Amino acid sequence: MTNHKFPLSRFTVLDLTRFRSGPTAVRQLADWGANVIKIELPENPDKSKDTNSARHNLDFQNLQRNKRSLTLNLKAETGRSAFMRMVKRADVVVENFRPNVKTRLNIDYEACRSENPRIVYASISGFGQDGPYGMRPGFDQIAQGMGGLMWVTGFPGQGPVRVGVPIADLASGMYAAIGILTALLQREETGEGQWVHTSLLEAQIAMLDFQAARWLIGKEVPGQAGNNHPTSIPTGVFQTTDGHINIAAAGEQMWQRLCDVLSADELRNHPDYADDEARSRNRDALNDKLQDYFSKRSSSEWIDALNEAGVPCGPIYHMDEMWSDPQVKHLEMSRPVDHPVLGKLNVLRHATNLSGVPKMAYRPAPERGEHTDEVLKEFEFSDDEIETMRKENII
Repeated sequence: MTNHKFPLSRFTVLDLTRFRSGPTAVRQLADWGANVIKIELPENPDKSKDTNSARHNLDFQNLQRNKRSLTLNLKAETGRSAFMRMVKRADVVVENFRPNVKTRLNIDYEACRSENPRIVYASISGFGQDGPYGMRPGFDQIAQGMGGLMWVTGFPGQGPVRVGVPIADLASGMYAAIGILTALLQREETGEGQWVHTSLLEAQIAMLDFQAARWLIGKEVPGQAGNNHPTSIPTGVFQTTDGHINIAAAGEQMWQRLCDVLSADELRNHPDYADDEARSRNRDALNDKLQDYFSKRSSSEWIDALNEAGVPCGPIYHMDEMWSDPQVKHLEMSRPVDHPVLGKLNVLRHATNLSGVPKMAYRPAPERGEHTDEVLKEFEFSDDEIETMRKENII
């Protein structure tokens, strides 16, 4: 079992998830020391149908760290019965099947609750557990489109643009993890678990934040604003002599500071840019004027000068440049793992810091079934039971 000095080490999580949204949720728990048991199908005798070849790719290694792996065929009654024995002693079950799959396998919340009323059961789907689209297959890009994001991303007239990371998958995983932790806290008062569920579509809509509020409250349909902030001016991307920088100088105080750094009295005193409303109304012309100033010096020169004046700004990095930045290095946003097959790797670390928790050493993503016997024995399966299940290809 995991080391009990970490915040979530007292909780056992049965992980039935696949793809990205579910593993993202479980990763939040695993990174804080939860005893996560990844339940996978046994190896398929038909190698052409086996998915283990993707196991050693970078994505799997980053998503599945800090877990142990157990193989178990839930389609067989013996496998389902074994799973339910584990549910009796577990705290959390997480799945992201299509909504009807868990019911067909008879491992849904009600089935698990009948074995363990304290179980917190978390589900992530594409569009919700019911409703007209409930049974549709879900995918991140579909949720980005239906969730309103792609029409507020990109440049005016460009057409819809996908965000460069699977934000609906990631957000739904994060919301599910928050729900799980909330349910575990409530269980301390009630003694009972509950069903936590979210979807890619719900998470994507929630992530719209102020853009959604522009419609809900103001009945305004947001459009594409490119690199401009939709409502804060001047905020955007400007080219320098050797690259590009971001600036965010919204509000009168920041505007005055920006004009000071640029020595731009002509802008400060121009009636078209006299206040926020005027600057917003004349955004494009103002950006053109600002670009004339920024094109005269290097990115580092502007960043130093603007930061010294207290104007928010920063570089725009390629991935390799980002990892070389001294502040990123200081934050130690990666963790080393030592994989038995792939050797030494670095994976992303959790982005939250807790002052009362020592730095946690990360474990590599497990090989399929690597911990099957170990885990089953912890759940008090006998050697004979384990051997029988192995012969029957249940594990």
